[in-house]
Amino acid sequence: MAVPLLDLEAQHAPLRDALLGAITRVVDSQRFINGPEVEALEIELAGQLGVEHAVAVSSGTDALLATLMAFGIGPGDEVVTSTYSFFATVGSVARLGATPVLVDIDEDTYNIDPDAAIAAMTPRTKAVIPVHLFGQPADLHPIINAVVRSGAFIIEDAAQAIGATYDGHTVGSFGAYGCFSFFPSKNLGCFGDGGLVTTKNRQLARRIQLLRNHGMEPKYHHHMVGGNFRLDAIQAAVLRVKLPHLDTWTAARQRNAQRYRALFAEAGLTDIVKLPVEAPGRTHIYNQFVVRAADRDRLRAHLEAHGIGTEIYYPLPFHLQKCFANLGYSQGAFPRAEVAAKETLALPIYGELTEAQQAEVVNAIKAFYRK
Repeated sequence: MAVPLLDLEAQHAPLRDALLGAITRVVDSQRFINGPEVEALEIELAGQLGVEHAVAVSSGTDALLATLMAFGIGPGDEVVTSTYSFFATVGSVARLGATPVLVDIDEDTYNIDPDAAIAAMTPRTKAVIPVHLFGQPADLHPIINAVVRSGAFIIEDAAQAIGATYDGHTVGSFGAYGCFSFFPSKNLGCFGDGGLVTTKNRQLARRIQLLRNHGMEPKYHHHMVGGNFRLDAIQAAVLRVKLPHLDTWTAARQRNAQRYRALFAEAGLTDIVKLPVEAPGRTHIYNQFVVRAADRDRLRAHLEAHGIGTEIYYPLPFHLQKCFANLGYSQGAFPRAEVAAKETLALPIYGELTEAQQAEVVNAIKAFYRK
């Protein structure tokens, strides 16, 4: 039985008519940039996430870039963040000429080590970006306390964690800004690129609204140098169809995660394959189901040969990337991230995954280790 890493066709098939109707509505309106679809989506997302303001943007990357620009971050400034994440987290900092200050991860959750983040802060630290990796919130309270004392800002990278909660509140509601992605593989994905910035502060929201449209208002009058970070109306319309199903889809991913735990236990694999750890006081939405596995690369090849999709998130931490050699880090600088890069493997976890498919995955893993 083939088991893809992600099956969007299974998700979209029941919504096909509604999705095509939403796209047709935008085509008939001829309002392709911003407009009522985007405005309605922003209101709906703000309600869903429990924040005062939600500003739709063109991608999760541009959400990070715009929020950094909103604080005027640039040359001479430092931004503290994890060495283990998707490239946009640090790439956005580097694009503005600021210095990424990298730190190691927590061994169990793969999120930023809060003690390491606090220790890395200096008088030049302008912001800290905790990443809610794989769908589980980072440990925020220690970082918040340190950042408040320093006068810096927290920008939450919640690209993989829409709807996840920390201490009873949704991620994206703790920092000055929260940044989300609607890349198609996310729990809430559009038909291309899309993103969101959340904030509790009306003035900060206003700044992102200006920045996403070249700092312009009214037309051809520019208050600041921004960019083209607008969300297409068609993508907003697609997201409005899918948003009411988000909680159901996330609950299905969580059920699948628990089923994996039972199947791995029944197969006697829990001493060989380390399953995701759910930290107390946090909800994990399982954008990815990431395990640690001995002989990871050969296991992945074995699963691929049996038609089972997997992915490595991420094979090389930032401090070892060629483009960041100028930062001066070397092999061994962040050992927990380096070990994770060699051992972690993401298994299929999408909501439509069947029990039979999950059993196929676990049985294939069991067969590999029996050899």
